[in-house]
Amino acid sequence: MPDLSLEAKWQAQGHSLIAGIDEAGRGAWAGPVVAAAVILPLDRPDVLEELLEAGVNDSKQVSARKRRELADLIRERAVSFGMGGVSAAAIDRDGILSATRTAMRRAVSMLRPQPQALLIDAVDLRAQVPLPQQRLNYGDSISLSIAAASILAKVSRDAFLVQLDDLYPGYAFGRHKGYGTRLHQSALAEHGPSPIHRMSFKPIKEMGDL
Repeated sequence: MPDLSLEAKWQAQGHSLIAGIDEAGRGAWAGPVVAAAVILPLDRPDVLEELLEAGVNDSKQVSARKRRELADLIRERAVSFGMGGVSAAAIDRDGILSATRTAMRRAVSMLRPQPQALLIDAVDLRAQVPLPQQRLNYGDSISLSIAAASILAKVSRDAFLVQLDDLYPGYAFGRHKGYGTRLHQSALAEHGPSPIHRMSFKPIKEMGDL
């Protein structure tokens, strides 16, 4: 379970506004990559304890219903949160890593107040955001701030994919959220790629080349 040990280390260095950053959809075959940045009230132990007791964790370890409940709580309790997204077309143009960094930079830019330091899941943002920062593999299972961001990113992207399900019927985006499940593969075999598929991703590119 994530905790606040890393946040405490940054606080000891004089940083009180620390943003946790994570993304959702990096490995999907369709739709945008979405990032969230969250600043938790580190001066409010009662709020932090509430978030821990509520079960804020890596979004992949939490059910969809629980994620939605936690997202509401995080939005209510956070000092600030920001969201950023990059479309499938931009992912095809720039590559998924560059697009992920752009989404994260956009999420940070939405924060008010701006953070003094960053805790980031997996991605190095030093070239995009000139702030003290720490990149962590599996950061959403280590840092509460990153875990909170992972939940907001996942809930936001999932809701958007449900909307895309209405725009592009037949692909079941609302069920598989753009990931390469058997259901998604069957829909692709029947309908071919849609305008929101990532044509640069190998499974989609190979289908387009047929």
